[in-house]
Amino acid sequence: MTYVVTESCIKCKYTDCVDVCPVDCFREGPNFLVIDPDECIDCTLCEPECPPGAIFRDDDLPRGQEEFEAINARLAKIWPAIIHKKAAPEDADAWMEVKDKRGLLEE
Repeated sequence: MTYVVTESCIKCKYTDCVDVCPVDCFREGPNFLVIDPDECIDCTLCEPECPPGAIFRDDDLPRGQEEFEAINARLAKIWPAIIHKKAAPEDADAWMEVKDKRGLLEE
């Protein structure tokens, strides 16, 4: 099992989850984070740290978010690791409640 970052992270990109990850499995893109499924140890620490609630166990993905399992796996192979918390984008709070952000994902 692994955890998956879903659509709610797009344009929010809070990095609170990164600080608690014991195996540094997060990868950073321009406006989104992903979890490397080959590195994730299913420790559960990241899920409650995510302000927009964008992290789910792979077998608990909300309806309509299933594609993010493959997105995380694919982008984790090309994006660099992020191992320290960074400041969120200035407009992150404004994007937190926005739905249907898939088209805004910058790869």
